[in-house]
Amino acid sequence: PPDVSQNGAASSTLLRAGTSKLDAIRNWGVSTYKCTKQILYEKLGKSSRTVDTELEAQIEMLRETQRKYAGVLRLSGALTAQLGAAAGTQRALGECFAELAQKSPELQTQFLYNADTQRTLTRNADTLLAALHFFNNSLATLTHKTIEDTLLTIRQYEAARVEYDAYRSELEASGGNPPELLLANIERHRRHYERLRDDSAVKLKLLHENRVSTAAPARALTRALARSPTRALTSVCLQVKVMNKQLLLFHNAVSAYFSGNQVALEATSQVIRGLFRVLVKGYSADNTCTGSLSSIEN
Repeated sequence: PPDVSQNGAASSTLLRAGTSKLDAIRNWGVSTYKCTKQILYEKLGKSSRTVDTELEAQIEMLRETQRKYAGVLRLSGALTAQLGAAAGTQRALGECFAELAQKSPELQTQFLYNADTQRTLTRNADTLLAALHFFNNSLATLTHKTIEDTLLTIRQYEAARVEYDAYRSELEASGGNPPELLLANIERHRRHYERLRDDSAVKLKLLHENRVSTAAPARALTRALARSPTRALTSVCLQVKVMNKQLLLFHNAVSAYFSGNQVALEATSQVIRGLFRVLVKGYSADNTCTGSLSSIEN
């Protein structure tokens, strides 16, 4: 005969699991309703909201910065593609001149001069493209990973603020004798809100310092990789990267290329190779970053 006690225990376990899921769904539904109501009432001017003026100004500035950086990244990518196409044309033209030099002895000298000129232009273009690729990779990491990570915390903070205000508004509407459960919920959501507010403020501060400071020394970056390589490398892909350094690199490469300053262009190339080696030193086994930057060292 079947074991009735085991069947009963299994049924009890299933019942508890089902009840737990129903409770979770019910709590989610209540919370969603309260938050939706709070957002609607705020838009209608029927409910107040907790405001941290300084923090919200920084958040809005960060979102505007991300939008502008995304625009710069889009334009820089277009410039890189156009210059890459031009370099391909120059390379093909140089090869054509060199071939004609072999077939036209009477014009060999002139064809060879032009072939050498196109080869020089192509080499310079390759150096410029390496600088642009490095700039684009770094800016993409800053815009779509580092800033986005901070904005994720900010979105969590904003959601926590709505939840806290929803329960606070319920407290204000309850009169002078609120139930204990409501007070406990308010206190829990207040702590959650304040923790995420502090986390957002810290991330904004660190992001600002990281974005505008000069690049960290190579030894500091190597130590960061040694401490936590898997988590650090995505950040370190940008750590040599800070906008101060990247904008200077971008300026030097572009101005040297279009002014025909080969010495300055070669110096820029050396800087790029040095930055690349710092990124991958001691971490050649992991391809998290090297995959996107492998073309730079070549």
